[in-house]
Parts: sequence; structure tokens; C-alpha cells
Amino acid sequence: MEQSFHIKVEGMTCGNCALSVSRFLEKRGMTDVSANSASGEVNFTAAKEVNIDAIYKGIQDLGYHVVNPGEAADNHHHGHNHATGNLGKLLIICTVFTVPLLFHMFVGHDNILNNAWLQLSLCLPVYGIGVWHFGKSAFRSLKNGIPNMDVLITMGASAAFIYSVIGMFLFKSSMHQYMFFETTATIITFVLLGNYIEERTANATTSSIKELAALQPSMAKVIMKDSIGKETIMQVESKFLKLNDIVAVNDGDNIPADGIVVEGNANVNESMITGESLPVQKADGALVTGGSVMVDGNLRIRTTAIGESTALAEIIRLVQKAQGAKPPLQKLADKISAVFVPTVLVIAILTFCINFFIADVIFSQSLMRSIAVLVIACPCAMGLATPAAVAVGLGRAARNGILIKGGDTLEKLKNITQIVFDKTGTLTTGDLQIQSFKTQDILEEEMKSIVVGLEHYSSHPIAKSILKQWQSIQPISLFDVKEIKGQGMAGRDEAGNLWKIGTAKLAMGVSDQNFDINLFKNDAWVAGIVLEDALRTDAKETMDVLHSMNFKTVLLSGDRKSKVDTLSKTVGIDIFFAEQSPSQKMDHLENLLQTASTAMVGDGINDAPALAKADIGISLSDATKVAIQSANVILSNNRLSSLPKAIKLGRYTYQTIKQNLFWAFFYNVLAIPLAAMGYLSPIWAALIMAFSDVILVLNSLRLNFRKID
Repeated sequence: MEQSFHIKVEGMTCGNCALSVSRFLEKRGMTDVSANSASGEVNFTAAKEVNIDAIYKGIQDLGYHVVNPGEAADNHHHGHNHATGNLGKLLIICTVFTVPLLFHMFVGHDNILNNAWLQLSLCLPVYGIGVWHFGKSAFRSLKNGIPNMDVLITMGASAAFIYSVIGMFLFKSSMHQYMFFETTATIITFVLLGNYIEERTANATTSSIKELAALQPSMAKVIMKDSIGKETIMQVESKFLKLNDIVAVNDGDNIPADGIVVEGNANVNESMITGESLPVQKADGALVTGGSVMVDGNLRIRTTAIGESTALAEIIRLVQKAQGAKPPLQKLADKISAVFVPTVLVIAILTFCINFFIADVIFSQSLMRSIAVLVIACPCAMGLATPAAVAVGLGRAARNGILIKGGDTLEKLKNITQIVFDKTGTLTTGDLQIQSFKTQDILEEEMKSIVVGLEHYSSHPIAKSILKQWQSIQPISLFDVKEIKGQGMAGRDEAGNLWKIGTAKLAMGVSDQNFDINLFKNDAWVAGIVLEDALRTDAKETMDVLHSMNFKTVLLSGDRKSKVDTLSKTVGIDIFFAEQSPSQKMDHLENLLQTASTAMVGDGINDAPALAKADIGISLSDATKVAIQSANVILSNNRLSSLPKAIKLGRYTYQTIKQNLFWAFFYNVLAIPLAAMGYLSPIWAALIMAFSDVILVLNSLRLNFRKID
């Protein structure tokens, strides 16, 4: 018998940390392991007989903290902000000490900046921060047999520092040739900057979970009866609700739990579950979902699911699972460095051995050549390759109204071949418009004036939409106007005719479901109105551009089939699925993900799990906060036409990262043999290193001029 575990782990600050935790769990026999450094979530399956406390202790021994379920949400969230804040402070301290060190290269040997003791004093605080910040991670990664970038950073910075200290004390007459304190400081400062950028753009998963949890109302009105049947309404915390409790829900309330209506009539906004923009009428016997909002009316509901069993709790679990199932953030440089680190160490040892034992070079020179190899192989350029390109790419994206979360998103963007869209609020604006109407035995002008006359008495969102669009229509005079709870309005004209407007159920024998609003004269159907979300003005143009870029487009919607079909044809979507619940959307998405790399574009809480599950989640800025927190890309200018631009910019940025990394490694491959043979002095190595950084920055700046329109 197996059991699944979902835990929070603090201290996983990079993809390599997540990899260390994953490897540890796999070595201990766990299966279905996934560790996500962005959210701090770890999922795994263990056999029943496994001592889970020993597993947690093992994770703690690696240097991470397993959070107890009770403290998970708050502690992890605050810990994350705290870490980012610390990184910012460390970066400022390092920059203050590094800048004067860099200036020494541009002044004469007799300048105060070239004083060895001053340079050592400026370098020591930066080196101390580097060893404390990167050294811990380097030690952990070596302990787990997965050397990461931090090993290179610690090793390179230490090599340059030790080299400089040796030069300072052993070669006093020509010490300026051996002084590379600025190299140590630059490595640490640049890489800290890269880490800081990554931290700032990391996906704040805990926020999206909190946004979802906030939908569940904290209080519920429970109806209690005493022995003689007298009713009292008692306010209780939602978490104390029991099955079959009767709760009262009024205008504007959030429904506290899943249940069945036992009394009353109301319109309920269920867009969070179905994506359907129109409020749904609920009467006796209807099912309601916890977290959905009562637009108007009053209901009494008998609870059928509470706490962790509700549909909203299921959506929260779907988001957590989808986020946890994402591959760990791991830069290309980290992957290569796993091979690069041991290779450089072997080359450095070989350099010393060949020079000293075979080429008869004196001990100190052999040692210097060996350390020179490490100085040249120092990962300054590698540490800069990704942050430089990401900073320029993200900056240009932001100027175009596109927010991209984290460098790993750019890597995934290049693989996308199919894009899945939600309908309401994504391809449409979410504003209800009159799409069409049909009349029978009534003139169009008379129908409009009666509709406007009746809707003037209603506060329903649909009534407001109709009045806004037909504001120039003169309303007819009506008497005895009253609201029929949850169904519509009724009133009499001067001739005594009874007019009703609302759902098809207002009159017996009429059940035409093709109209959102029906008008009846003396219970005979005389007109119907079809309402539609206004299509985004750039939806068709965006689809055309995406198709020209060879993307396959898919529409997943909770809306009616007839509406989804019409919309698909209008904008030119390749495939559509209508009337889908969140779990059905996830099933379709699972199938699509198995066929090709997939992006999901959506808004609304019902899309949050899908946005998190897709290879790339893309959200519009007027989407719900949850969708925005779950997405990797946010079109902050709220224009769908920014989507192709975001994809192009993502691809170009990834190309730039690859070019930067190629140069960083090419430089090492070329320079290491020259250093090993003594042809490249450390002073030239430092100059070439500085030059390599300049090349990377200039190459990254080219991103500002790439064509994305």
C-alpha cells in the first residue's frame, strides 16, 4: 500500500536545491517525486512502511526546513520575502565595495586604489559574503554528488582571492601582476545580481493559493431550530460547518459550502467554476458551489460537502498539484557546470603535475599556472550570461506591456507549438452585449420599449447591460411591476396586457433555451434576446498571426456549445471543447500536453489550475488575481495582440542566453590550455574575462532592437 505526500520545504532557492531534494528522496526509494523551488512544494509517493519522520529529518540534514502543515502558508510566504530582502541588502554591500576595486584598473600603480592592503580590505567583506552565501549551497551540492554553479562561484572566487593573497605576500616586488581582488569581488557581485533578478521574478505560488482560499467565506449563517420549531440564525465560522446544516445566504454573500437549495430563488455568479459569464438561476433542488457569489435573491441551503471536500478545495488542490508537477527551475549553465566543475578541477591538477614533474617548472610557477587555470575558468561570464539577457529581455517585454516571470519561462516559450484559450474574459471582454433578438407578432420598436420599461425596475446585471445599450429607447408606461424572484420581471400596460421578461420558465409550455432573455405577452412568447460577451477587437487578428507562426489553437470553455461554436468560427480557432468543468479542462489539457508543448491563455479562478499545469500559463491583466499569480506570462497592457510579441521575445531572449553561454564556454575552452602552458598570465586572463563580460552585455543589448511586431 502506497501513500502520497505533499509538503512545504523552505530554503530551496534554486533549481539545483530542488534537484538535491529530489535525488535524496529517489535514493531513499520514493516515487513520483517532484520538487518545485519557486513554490517550495515537494510531492512524492512512499510505501506504507517507510518511516516518514526519518525522511523529513534527512531533508533537514541537507540544510532545508520541512514546514509543518499548520505553519506552511504564512511561514513560507514570509520566508520567501525575507530571503529576497536579504539578497538585496547583500547585493548593495557587495556593490559598494566592488566599484572602487574595479576602478584600480584605470589608474596608475602609485594610486591609492592600487594599495594591496586597501584592495584586501575592500575585497574581504565581499569574499566573506560570497563564501557564506554560495559556499553553503556548494557544500550541499557536492555532498549530494550534484555540483552546481555555486561550486564554480566559490571555487573561482576563492582561487582569485588565494592567488592575490599569495602574490601580495610572496611576490612583493611585482605584486600588482598577482592582484586579482577585483575578480573575486566582481564574480560574487554579478552572480548575486543574477540571483536577485531570479528571486524577484520567481512565481509566488503561495499567493495564488491564498487568493483561492480567500474566496471561502470565513463565516456562515446557520439556521437553528429549538424544540418548538422556533428558528434562530447563528453566525459560525465556516470551518465548523457540519454536513446537512441549513445555512441562509443573502444578496452579495459568498456561498459558504457546496449544497442543495431547500428554499428560495436567486441568481448566482458561478463564473469561478464554469467560466460562464451569465448568472445562473437557482431554485428548490438546485446544486450550489461553495465560494460562488449570490447576485440577488435569498436561499436556504443544506450542506452536502464541507471543508476539504468542496469543489473550491478541489480547485486549490489542482493548483497545488499542477505547480508541484512543474520541472524544477534549472539553467542551462547549471546543467553544464555539473560536468564543467570536475573537468576544470582535473585540468588544474594536471596543469600542476605536468608543469612540475614533467616540464621541470619550479614549484611556485607550477602552482601559479594551476591557479591561473582556475582564475580563467572562473564562472564570471557564466554567471552573467543568463541574468544579462533576461534583464534586457524582461525590460523590453515590460515596455511592451508584457510581464514574464523568471528566466525559465523564456526557455519553455521556445518549445510551445499549441496554444489553449479560455473564452470568457480572454477572447471576449466579459461585458455582456445584445448579439441578436427575434420577434413574433410584435413590432421591433414596441418590443424594445416594453423590454426597457420592465428592466428599468430591475437591478440585475443583465438588465443593466440591456439598458446601457438601449438607452435611447423610450420606455412604455407600466403598472403593478413586480419582480418574480430568480426568474424575471412582470408588469401591466394601459390596455391591461400582462408582460413578463426573464427566463423561459416564466410561462407554461415554453422551453426555448436558445435565448438568454424571453418576453411574454399574456403568457404567449413574443420575443427572445441572445446576449453575448463582446469579442475582443484584436482576437481575430491575434489568431491570424499565431496561425501564420504555425501554432495550433484550441478553445476550452465552460460556456454553452452554441456560443463556443460561433466564437470559434468567428476568430478561426482550430479545435474547441464546450461546457467544460475545471476538472474536464484539466483532463483535456493533460491529453494536449502529452501530444505537444502547450501554453494556456486564461483568466478566472476556474483557469488557475490549467494555467499552472500548462507548460506556460498566460494571463491578461484584468484577470482575477489568482489567475495572474498562477500564470508565467501576464499581458499587463490587457491586449491579446501582445501574445505573439511575448512568444517572439521569449524565443529571442532564449537564443541570446544560448549565445552568451556559448561565448562564456568558448572563452574557457580557448583560454584554459594557454594558461596551463604558461602563455597567458593572470593579468591577461583578467582582461580577457572583462572583455568577455562586455561581449555578453553588448550581445544582450541587441535584444532591444530585434523585430517583434
